[in-house]
Amino acid sequence: QVQLVESGGGLVQAGGSLRLSCAASGRYSMGWFRQAPGKEREFVAANRWSGGSTYSADSVKGRFTISRDNAKNTVYLQINSLKPEDTAVYYCAAGAWTMTPDDYPYWGQGTQVTVSS
Repeated sequence: QVQLVESGGGLVQAGGSLRLSCAASGRYSMGWFRQAPGKEREFVAANRWSGGSTYSADSVKGRFTISRDNAKNTVYLQINSLKPEDTAVYYCAAGAWTMTPDDYPYWGQGTQVTVSS
């Protein structure tokens, strides 16, 4: 059974940084999504297991970076220059590397990121 365990969320002031982690029970292509209250789940970034290709949503380019530690089966999301509108529950997902949430069969429990102004 695929298990994903996220960590690293919290309360941070605008302009600050966070690094989210997602430890997986195996080697998978993975993505990060976020969901703010009252909004649909939104793609943030994805990393392909084979070859390590990455891409991110235009809305976060330059501030969000996805990376992977293969030895630890862990994917990271480095978030810099945080803005209040980045406030959301952030989820990691495994089994695809698309922008579409429905393509991912496995999901973590989510980690809350709250940015104060």
